[in-house]
Amino acid sequence: MNEFEGKTAVITGAASGIGKALAERFAKEKMQVVLADIEEEALEKTVESLRQYQHRAIGVKTDVLVEESIKELFAKATEEYGNVHILCNNAGIGANSGNKAIWEIENYDWDWVMGVNYQGVLQGIQTFLPHMIEHGEDGHVVTTVSMAGLLPGAGTYGVSKHAVMALTEALSRDLINRNTKINASVLCPGFVDTNIDKSERNRPNHLGETPEVVPEMGAEIMSAMLRQGKKPEEIADIVLDGIKENIFYILSHPAWDDTLRSHFDNILSRKEIERNSEEEIAKFFSPREDGEKY
Repeated sequence: MNEFEGKTAVITGAASGIGKALAERFAKEKMQVVLADIEEEALEKTVESLRQYQHRAIGVKTDVLVEESIKELFAKATEEYGNVHILCNNAGIGANSGNKAIWEIENYDWDWVMGVNYQGVLQGIQTFLPHMIEHGEDGHVVTTVSMAGLLPGAGTYGVSKHAVMALTEALSRDLINRNTKINASVLCPGFVDTNIDKSERNRPNHLGETPEVVPEMGAEIMSAMLRQGKKPEEIADIVLDGIKENIFYILSHPAWDDTLRSHFDNILSRKEIERNSEEEIAKFFSPREDGEKY
């Protein structure tokens, strides 16, 4: 997809972080943008900031946990702008499972994280793709995954990201096999300066109380890594280039290449999953000579 002016992009999780940066980047390409987010006040501020620069944008409060909410997003997007050409399944959460083993995590934690990070993406695909294929124009689906979708995962977050990676790979193959004009990508960033470490602020009441922060390899370390990560605007530029070049695996952080290569070498050598050493964890806090960030 190379023509963007006058086309329409729908972005979930668009009130802040990567989603906001994507909306701003698409708007600069003279696209019409539909921003969706569960945080209504932040959403309104982001939409207003775009309109101040004469960009065409609307905001739709959306809870990707709720199928009817995603259908309402689709209805309002098409009512306002007609055909949708880019769908960014960007909404996601990073729940704190602490040091719990997989079998110790409560079902309501699984329901929340898998509901947003996986089921929300699936429902977005189910709702928007028939329309995008039917109108016959070029289009693209971008799903924000994570490096956690390519490396051995931890807790609910890692599992959900592996699931959504497999989902989007299957989507891409189906789009190709059916000769559609829609392409797909997975965005797999490393650390980005976003508020995903504060996801608990949006936990629904019926899916458990916000857990206490577990200090070991927990919130403080994650926040530090995020704050020193790449800026969302950098990621948005990389995504736009990925759409133009039809890149499926959008790997925005080359600093992770060696880690990925080592992981897949271990798979092919039939080795067991290795535990990260203190030295490996420490490297994320050390500036690289090439200036790249983890």
